[in-house]
Amino acid sequence: MENNRFETPVTVKSGAEGTTQLLRTVREASDFLLNNWPGKRSPKHREALQACHDALAGDKPAMTARRAFIAAAREVNVFVSDKAQG
Repeated sequence: MENNRFETPVTVKSGAEGTTQLLRTVREASDFLLNNWPGKRSPKHREALQACHDALAGDKPAMTARRAFIAAAREVNVFVSDKAQG
């Protein structure tokens, strides 16, 4: 199952300067969780990482990983939007 693209990308804040980053795939969300995460590693962070891992392994749909990622991103205030950019 190599279709790990999100139907609608997720926009998050990255870096201290507050630039935004568009995450289009499960892999990009997983990389953000591992390498750019600004907050502490909470249970929601772990759930999102596990959901991404499961989606990459083909065990869960990308939508499940996307939902878990958004929940974790909201918790640490890096979530910007899950709407298609005009």
